[in-house]
Amino acid sequence: MDFGRIPVEELAQTDLSLPPDSALTNKVLSGSKVTKPQLYVGCAKWGRKEWVGMIYPPKTKEAKFLDEYVKHFNSIELNAVFYGMPKPEQIRTWKNKAEAEGRDFKFCPKFTQSISHIRRLKNAEAETEKYLESISEFAQYLGPCFLQLSDNFGPKNFDTLRDYLEGLPNDFQVFTEVRHKDWFSDQTARTELFSMLHDLKRGSVITDAAGRRDCVHMEMPANEAFIRFVGNGLHPTDYERIDEWVDRIKKWIDSGLQSLFFFLHQHDEKDTPVLADYTIRKLNQSLGSAIPTPEFFNNSSTLF
Repeated sequence: MDFGRIPVEELAQTDLSLPPDSALTNKVLSGSKVTKPQLYVGCAKWGRKEWVGMIYPPKTKEAKFLDEYVKHFNSIELNAVFYGMPKPEQIRTWKNKAEAEGRDFKFCPKFTQSISHIRRLKNAEAETEKYLESISEFAQYLGPCFLQLSDNFGPKNFDTLRDYLEGLPNDFQVFTEVRHKDWFSDQTARTELFSMLHDLKRGSVITDAAGRRDCVHMEMPANEAFIRFVGNGLHPTDYERIDEWVDRIKKWIDSGLQSLFFFLHQHDEKDTPVLADYTIRKLNQSLGSAIPTPEFFNNSSTLF
């Protein structure tokens, strides 16, 4: 994942701290603490050969990567379906692998690019119907989906976005990620966007990448958090940023946050499980939770 990448030598001079929560977030999180919030932490993909001998047993074949992944994490940010419309039979195969492990597991599929980037949400009814039909095969293993819009999909497309979201089923859980800088720099556009999401009871994705601090907007229009964290190869600032996120998440949970989906990315994904392990352990320590932690072969969590 190259989004928001900056040279390593610039990290020390970059302000990577989290901004204050927005007024909307403070409004949404004004309730009492939820007894048992839903907490999911995972990676963006399971198909990494570098994880063989790390968290996958030695000699694991690619066809078995997901079988092994579900033993370590309770969720996956499913980017694979972005590149092609998922087929129901493929979704059933993936679901069965999670079901075989017998734990609470959530797939969080990205909207297919034919909907978000090619159709740009216009006249996408047929594609959307196919997408929804396919991912429904996940059944109880379906988590929230996320709609990632391109960096040239700006505020002038506000009506298109609103109309598309209004056309989705009311009980369909979706988070929207915008990247065009005007959504954040134009205060009117920003207010209109997140107010609209709040009115429609839709969530927003918060993306924490070193080179795009505007995407760390801290706007939560729904009482749910969907965070995409992009690390920098286990640079010391990765751990500092995670520590700050853990503190912020604890604050949110104490204020009534109902669910958290936190996904780890790296520009080179080989060491993502290491940072994910650190994140989960810190969350469990801070929250008293029991999010599953990955198990490493030969203490490989300390190799990177």
